[in-house]
Amino acid sequence: MKRRFLKTFLISLVLFSVLWTGIIYRTLSKADSVDDEDDKDTLIDRLLDGTKDITFLVLGVDAKDLDNSQGTRSDTMMLCRVDRSTGDISILSIPRDTKMQLPGRVNEEKINHAHAHGGPEYSVMAVGELLGIDLEYYVKVDYNIVREYVDILDGVEVDVPMDMQYKDLAADPPLYIDLRQGYQTLDGDQALQFLRFRKGYIDQDLGRIRAQQQFMKAAIEKTLRPANVINIPKMMKSYYNNVDTNIPLDLITRFAMNAGRFDSERLEMTTLPGQDRYIGNVSYFIADEEESRRLVERMFLDYRAVESTDEYDEHNEIN
Repeated sequence: MKRRFLKTFLISLVLFSVLWTGIIYRTLSKADSVDDEDDKDTLIDRLLDGTKDITFLVLGVDAKDLDNSQGTRSDTMMLCRVDRSTGDISILSIPRDTKMQLPGRVNEEKINHAHAHGGPEYSVMAVGELLGIDLEYYVKVDYNIVREYVDILDGVEVDVPMDMQYKDLAADPPLYIDLRQGYQTLDGDQALQFLRFRKGYIDQDLGRIRAQQQFMKAAIEKTLRPANVINIPKMMKSYYNNVDTNIPLDLITRFAMNAGRFDSERLEMTTLPGQDRYIGNVSYFIADEEESRRLVERMFLDYRAVESTDEYDEHNEIN
């Protein structure tokens, strides 16, 4: 049976695993104020200038690790926007079976095929075309990050919606899922089981997406607890071992320095509007174009309309 891994929930890793930078910022800022309170033109000040928000695609790939992910399909796709000036985080889950005509391809197919055809860059192009947005950045992870990161957090509390039991000895590694229904703290291995389970949801992949979003919110909330400062070195190691991204380090640093503004209460998560439909013998997700357009404008485009400088006035309306 074909393996279908749910490799990622942790946009929080990208946002918060670099909290160490925030700690460095606070330390250096304090030192600056002692040495020269009037000197505002520091390296830290310059890093904090510039970009106020960033939008990027999170990809979880159907592969054992990043080194062996070429030619594989993505199993998770999330469009994310983070505004460091407000602390707002917007996350839009894109069902893996979403039907579209990929750029340059002849026939319509599932959007998760994009990674197999052209890697993360092609996936970025496909999502940008599907949603009608300019998109440049991606974050790609493998499933090992789930196990490692949750263990670093000493578990994550979730409400398991049903008994989850499943095994696939042909998977690599073999898959064993055995979780009981109810609110509980999952360790890294149990978290991976929770996220890889897909057979018991009435609405199939949409149900799994809801479980993924519940888990992500819980993980972000726990990541932001002050007690996790001591885990920063381990977070850094997990990040560098399991994350592939084209977001420049200096840009990540800017957002990490504003980590104190991020709060789970300012997190909005939703799923691309649409419905499942069989076409022939193949199950697809058909996006509602009008509802999707309005949702994307509100979550990812409308905020640009309030930029106040005169030079941007001509762009203040979203077409």
